[in-house]
Amino acid sequence: MMKRSAKIVRLCQCLLALCFSSCGGIQNSINPAGPQAQSLSRLWWLMFTVNAIVFVLVMIAVLLTLRKRMREPQSATTPILEPSPGEERRRRNVVLTAVTITVIVLFVFLIASFSAGRAVTANLANKNGLVVEVTGHQWWWEVRYLDVDASNIFTTANEIHIPVGVPVLFNLKGGDVIHSFWVPNLAGKRDLIPGKNSTAWLQADKPGVYRGQCAEYCGLQHAKMALWVVAEPQEQFNAWRQNQTQTSVQPASDSQKRGQQVFLSSTCVMCHSINGTPAGSNIGPNLTHVASRNTIAAATLANTRDHLAQWIKDSQSVKPGNKMPQNSFSEADLQALLDYLQSLK
Repeated sequence: MMKRSAKIVRLCQCLLALCFSSCGGIQNSINPAGPQAQSLSRLWWLMFTVNAIVFVLVMIAVLLTLRKRMREPQSATTPILEPSPGEERRRRNVVLTAVTITVIVLFVFLIASFSAGRAVTANLANKNGLVVEVTGHQWWWEVRYLDVDASNIFTTANEIHIPVGVPVLFNLKGGDVIHSFWVPNLAGKRDLIPGKNSTAWLQADKPGVYRGQCAEYCGLQHAKMALWVVAEPQEQFNAWRQNQTQTSVQPASDSQKRGQQVFLSSTCVMCHSINGTPAGSNIGPNLTHVASRNTIAAATLANTRDHLAQWIKDSQSVKPGNKMPQNSFSEADLQALLDYLQSLK
């Protein structure tokens, strides 16, 4: 009987995992890849299993009662008999047993929830010097890597790289309205409230690319405010971080040089910055190494030439309501600008 129950539970787990996979692929809160998500996953499976068992038992009791009622002769003149003392005692014992089991289950849930909460909020990131500041904007993520050495500080957007097996401290800020930072495979949700700083930590136990998103409705394009967390071995992370601290790649071809002039002479410089050039605005994402990112527009589009052109010409057709205006570049200027931006790796 125990083996059969274990098989049923495992089957339910597989079916739910399949459903989650089909609905979000790598964004899967019951496929943990870090210690925080593991604690939350264990708590979720405990509650699901217990609640499923309770549901099945209640349904069995209902069916048995209905079956008993159907077997009893029904008549309008049938007298309502008072239960015998033995029947009354049996009913009282059933109720007391059910109440006792309910109290025990709730107490177990309380202990499990408290333990999971402590595991999630434990400040393990103090053991590591890596600190990442994340600011939520409508509708993108500003990511700033802090360091005691100012030359090692850099800013990127919508893509966070972390080393595998290392707890990383996150300082979370809301830039305009309330957002919520959530990477289901790695940790739980944490709100970003304007004017209030909060902290969290993430750790990935295995390499991979994990999707995160805003989990608090923040406006029209809330559903298209996603991000990627790239967990990679320490050596690869160090190489990526070293590259990000460098200034932008200088244009090599005539087309790239023309594209840089198009960028610097247009309204692009009013919102974006490219280190190593006069462009230094912080209203929109930093584009110093934009070509090295996997996506653009907060994980809305893959970072391809066609998508980049579409976003530059008319971002409103992709993400209505965002703060980037339409641009009316000539075809030659647009192609030169694309050549320049795609060289920024």
